[in-house]
Amino acid sequence: QVDIVESGGGLVQAGGSLRLSCTASGNGFSLYTLAWYRQAPGEQRQLVADMRMDYNTRYTDPAKGRFTISRDNAKNTVFLQMNNLKPEDTAVYYCNFRHGSLFEYWGQGIQVTVSS
Repeated sequence: QVDIVESGGGLVQAGGSLRLSCTASGNGFSLYTLAWYRQAPGEQRQLVADMRMDYNTRYTDPAKGRFTISRDNAKNTVFLQMNNLKPEDTAVYYCNFRHGSLFEYWGQGIQVTVSS
């Protein structure tokens, strides 16, 4: 069983920053694609950013230029640095660890609220 723990969410004013962290128990996650998704009320869960095992990154439009994904393989941890936050960034953020189609793990979700 893999346990995944997220931290770093909370309430911040528009223009502020937050850094989300997500750590998985176990080993072998250096081979995984690590990602962050978010889900706003009434909306579907959407990809924010991901990073492959070769450190190639991908950002969706809302995250470009403001968010940075990074990983620490030694600690089985993925980070999301969020700068210049906007009220529309308010959502529950989920981390995701994926390796192929057989292995996929989700964090429990963490609330990020940006006030105007």
